[in-house]
Amino acid sequence: MRSMTGFGRARYENNDRTYNIEIKSVNHRYNDITVKLPRSISYLEEKVKKEISSKVSRGKIDIFISFENNSAEGKDIRINKELAGIYIKELKTIARENGIDENILVTEISKFPDVLTIQNVEDEEVIWKELLICLNEAITNFLQMRENEGNKIKEDLNTRIEKVLKKVCEISTYSTGLVNEYVVKLETRIKEILKTDIDKDRLAEETVIYADKCSVEEEITRLNSHINQFKELINVDTPIGKKIDFLIQEMNRETNTIGSKSGSLSITNLVIDIKTELEDIREQIQNIE
Repeated sequence: MRSMTGFGRARYENNDRTYNIEIKSVNHRYNDITVKLPRSISYLEEKVKKEISSKVSRGKIDIFISFENNSAEGKDIRINKELAGIYIKELKTIARENGIDENILVTEISKFPDVLTIQNVEDEEVIWKELLICLNEAITNFLQMRENEGNKIKEDLNTRIEKVLKKVCEISTYSTGLVNEYVVKLETRIKEILKTDIDKDRLAEETVIYADKCSVEEEITRLNSHINQFKELINVDTPIGKKIDFLIQEMNRETNTIGSKSGSLSITNLVIDIKTELEDIREQIQNIE
């Protein structure tokens, strides 16, 4: 189980090229990936997204990439001779007009704007291979944090679902005695009203009608089935957030039905306890991938 909250970073250096990557994520219904990288390597954005999406299925994921290239490899030095000539001509004119030395150093001219430019002519495949090394390390660290957070959530979910199971078992125990309690109360009430013996057949008929009306055995059976599925799901390695969300909805539905059928205060209180736990579980699973 993985949380959708995570953070990972990595740094890689080779041949005076330096890569820094940070990945962070928060909850999101879908897989929303944003990549921010320097313009010089912006052509790698889709490759980075594809690499992330192959390993992460849900979350709002932000990736920050910085890149410095101080390598002598792939450097293209260009001199704008026409512009340099204009600078020299104008400087000599100013020198003559002001009676100063016309000696102009080439190195000084190269410092003027747009005279000397250095462009990186990078091998895209080399850059991608190096970036991928850094990216994979960042992803590994990122996923490890999501798994660590997921394990903490799993422990909490296990504790809460066990509480739900305990409450369901208590409801089952109470519901078994409801019919017998009803028979006793009904028989006593009829005797008080009629002051005579009771028609046993009629009493049996009323008991059957009541038993059918207030029975929650089917709901309890389905609840127990959902709880077992829940326990199995939180122990698998694949993304489970959406499946568990559906299970919680079904468990809430069965719990509501039990509450509406039962006239017992004890069962009503247990239903409230179960719904409280299910709501806490529902909030927790919003963090699950």
